Amino acid sequence: MNTSQTIAQMQELKLAGMAASYRSQLELPIDQQLDGHELIAHLLQTEKLHRSNDRMETLLKSARFRFNATAQDIECSIERNLSKTTWSSLLEGNYLRAGENILITGSTGCGKSHVGCALGRQACLMGIKTRYFNMNRLIETIIMAKTEGSYMKLLNQLEKIPLIILDDFGIQHLNKNIKLALLQMMEDRYAKKSIIITSQLPVSAWYDYIDEPTLADAIMDRLTARCHRIELKGESRRKKK
Repeated sequence: MNTSQTIAQMQELKLAGMAASYRSQLELPIDQQLDGHELIAHLLQTEKLHRSNDRMETLLKSARFRFNATAQDIECSIERNLSKTTWSSLLEGNYLRAGENILITGSTGCGKSHVGCALGRQACLMGIKTRYFNMNRLIETIIMAKTEGSYMKLLNQLEKIPLIILDDFGIQHLNKNIKLALLQMMEDRYAKKSIIITSQLPVSAWYDYIDEPTLADAIMDRLTARCHRIELKGESRRKKK
């Protein structure tokens, strides 16, 4: 079997990383090409890295982040009320393994969504499936699912996602169906999977926002029992730009 046939078989077996690496090896001078066990090990490592990168790109694409924010983009300072120690600890992802939530609050423009998206991106880099929702979009999705008769299917799909980000919580009106859907999401995920919520409202005002004592108690109990809070301070970053 010649080298062209070998590369063709690698591609047929969907070993794209291995095929590209083998092709690169063949382009080197004979005395620089790897041989035997070294070549096999190199090809396998390249294929593993290729698949890892492919999975990461797939996770980032399916997450549908609002901002392409990275962990390095987030400014940590006393003025912002976000320390490097706190930020580094969250980036380690222990909250994901423990099924804990993160509640990010602060005035408009202070960077809440960027922080949420950066945490989501970090989760994707760790191989953890993540999904971002602006609250408007989530509400529309729930209403559409109820109309089409796929509401339970939607809840089952959301339950399987290890990290969900809900952005701009507290702006839109919540009717009874949306409140019940949120409660079901919190119940399905409690102590197992994580939610990141960003809001202009302080957490203490969320009870009044939900505006239904029984449901508010149930939702907030599940949200805050196992959570980390980030209360961002400072001027609007949009004004600074």
